[in-house]
Amino acid sequence: MRTFSPKSSDIVREWHTIDADGLVLGRLATEVASLLRGKHKPIFAPHVDTGDHVIVVNAAKVVLTSGKAERKMAYRHSGYPGGLTTTSVATLLATKPEEVVRRAVGGMLPKGTLGRQMLTKLKVYAGPDHPHAAQMPKLRAVEHARSAS
Repeated sequence: MRTFSPKSSDIVREWHTIDADGLVLGRLATEVASLLRGKHKPIFAPHVDTGDHVIVVNAAKVVLTSGKAERKMAYRHSGYPGGLTTTSVATLLATKPEEVVRRAVGGMLPKGTLGRQMLTKLKVYAGPDHPHAAQMPKLRAVEHARSAS
């Protein structure tokens, strides 16, 4: 039996919308990463981008459990010596909530050109509105990612 490798003509991309209001960040990110990789499809192959487009709305209302928002740090480096900038996730969530979700999902995707290609199919918005209504996205419920509190 030969290994199946999907061709570009086999791949049919859909659009999904996920409402992040009250969802735990890590659980939301695993679901989004799975959709971006295409692991929910029977034609999944780890070396081909078979995933769908994902729109995450209400990113500002995402939840981090057990005080991680204050403890966890987000790092950036300018590329110059001593250019490391440290920001708490709570501050980043208040200023750029889209970046918090994008970083969490990006960490769960493959590293390299394939992962960067998958990450371009992720659209994150802080509020409930998005400009992708023409693509007719399907609303996807992620109930297992609800916060217990």
